[in-house]
Amino acid sequence: MNLEVNGARIFARIHTGIPVLGDFLISETLVVSWLVMLIITGLCIFLTKNLKVENISKRQAIAEMLVEAANNLVRNNTGGNKFDKLIPFVSALFATSIISNLISLVGLRSPTADLSTEAAWAVVVFIMITGTKIKASGVGGYLKGFTTPIPVMTPFNILSELATPVSMACRHFGNILSGIVINGLIYESLALASAALFGMFSSFLAKIPILDVGIPAILSFYFDWFTGVMQAFIFTMLTIMYIANAAEE
Repeated sequence: MNLEVNGARIFARIHTGIPVLGDFLISETLVVSWLVMLIITGLCIFLTKNLKVENISKRQAIAEMLVEAANNLVRNNTGGNKFDKLIPFVSALFATSIISNLISLVGLRSPTADLSTEAAWAVVVFIMITGTKIKASGVGGYLKGFTTPIPVMTPFNILSELATPVSMACRHFGNILSGIVINGLIYESLALASAALFGMFSSFLAKIPILDVGIPAILSFYFDWFTGVMQAFIFTMLTIMYIANAAEE
């Protein structure tokens, strides 16, 4: 077993360039995920510093606006304030998702382009959904739900239950990764087109990817900004709706 672990560590260090700390592989996803958490923590500290009751600052006004938006998002989609305990979790999930999606704008690889990230989020959401169902119906009622409408449907109901985290993870991962791949293909295509077009006039100009300036930025507005924000919103909304529906079963 030790030989296998040491072999994996040596392979990772030599062939992939991934740093190794003891038995842990320090991947780019891990590093950027910690960076995202530091950004969120820093923003929270910055926005909530020196809070006042009167004559509030613009910084505090932004903080209150964000809190109000989170409250409304959960309450408007759950029919009241009975799920207020869910607000901090939903806010943290949305903030982590949107910053992870948009961090690719500064040249870093988005953690959400790694399936393991969404899988971890989906597992947490699945545990909360299951816990809510058990709390609402009891352990017996939860297990009995797998046999409805008839006992023969039990295997299919179990598969349907397990499909929830899988579909959530794959949906988010697929959309973010596809945007990264398409952007990469566009950059490469424009670079080749630029070399072919301007190479007819000068070998020096052929080495400069002129067409990569400006054109990808327009497409990036959709693949990075729009898709990133929408996927964060959709993942958060699905989380709210699944948990709210679980409480009613």
